Amino acid sequence: MEVMEGLKKLQKLQSMMEMMQSLGIIISSSSDDDSTSLRFLANLALFVVQECCELDIDTKCHLIREHFPKFSPSFFVQASKCVSRGGSFQKPETQDGNEEIQNTSLLCRDDKAGLGQKQMDYEDVALISLDSMQRANSTLEDFCRSYFMFHKMDAHQPESIFRYLPILSFTESFIYQLDSLNEKLLQPPKENTVLYNKSCRGADQSLAFKSVNMKADPFSPLVVMLESSGLLTDRINEEFKSGIEYWSLERKLCYALSSKMEISLKDVMQAIRLKSFDYRVLNLLLYQLQGEKVNELHMEFLSISEFLVEISDDLFDYEDDVLNNNFNILRMFGRIYGPSAAPVILAQCITEAEGKYDSLLKALDPELSVSHQRRCEEATKEGGKTCGPSLGTWCIPPIIADEDLYRSKVLRSDPS
Repeated sequence: MEVMEGLKKLQKLQSMMEMMQSLGIIISSSSDDDSTSLRFLANLALFVVQECCELDIDTKCHLIREHFPKFSPSFFVQASKCVSRGGSFQKPETQDGNEEIQNTSLLCRDDKAGLGQKQMDYEDVALISLDSMQRANSTLEDFCRSYFMFHKMDAHQPESIFRYLPILSFTESFIYQLDSLNEKLLQPPKENTVLYNKSCRGADQSLAFKSVNMKADPFSPLVVMLESSGLLTDRINEEFKSGIEYWSLERKLCYALSSKMEISLKDVMQAIRLKSFDYRVLNLLLYQLQGEKVNELHMEFLSISEFLVEISDDLFDYEDDVLNNNFNILRMFGRIYGPSAAPVILAQCITEAEGKYDSLLKALDPELSVSHQRRCEEATKEGGKTCGPSLGTWCIPPIIADEDLYRSKVLRSDPS
């Protein structure tokens, strides 16, 4: 009987492994270590599908998503000791008898930073660094001053800001953390690199780079957090997918540009439209936090406004983006259409978008329309820009035809 039971278990295990392989969940390997890992995953799947009281599959999956990120290797080591002792659990104590405070900090440095802290497995933990929080500040300030008015909130009232600041700040900082990783992947070879983005320097970032796989689902920890807080919606999830698509397109386009390969106009226009996904995430979160229904007119208007702002930012940052091999619509148009035609075609694109912007602006409540235009003028002046939709004029810088030569010249003039 025991032999038959063992064979049945092996048959179930093999069937589960074959199904998971056919669906692309796991990939077969000849390595013994990989085979052991596959068996573990198959056993885990078998455990989930087993009957447990009245829990259905959806409930089990929800429980796993909600609670599994709280587990750590140190917990399982302790659990293993608990099981070996026959189920008795002893709380760790310090020498003075007080309960030991377990280190669950999300912001820490690894051993190389000189703090001597053993690195934990942060694979599924929402990790953000102080640098990412600092970088997110300017976006959060602009969001409060530019978008709160669409929710009948006053950005000059502290209670309006601080009421929702924790969740908005955490979300934007997490996005900046991922953006920093993507920028690091875009850096040109060191001999040609002049300006390394500061966000990619320092020990604060080293742990984050080890913790996130940009090819998998980098938003997973943030999704779990928002879902457990009752804030996640299908629409927010779609914007996270837009972010992943944008970063993928950015890597694809910038690699093609630096490798002198052909660039797709469709990819370029898709990337510039997706680029402001973080603002849309924050805006949708604000609707959820206030229990409001999404205003589709406002979303459509802000979408075209974001499109124009992204083009304006790209024109302002053009030289820096060339140096750092970042996505920039003028860089892409220069490759597709050439130095002479690119500015003309981009100007046509801007004119078309401004037509849609003006049409939607007239559809807004008059008071909201005036407030938005006033904010646009403030933002343009504060940013030191002399071009953009709010001032009515655009300034397209000269195309840098040979980017490699440009980088080398800047490198020679500023070797530091």
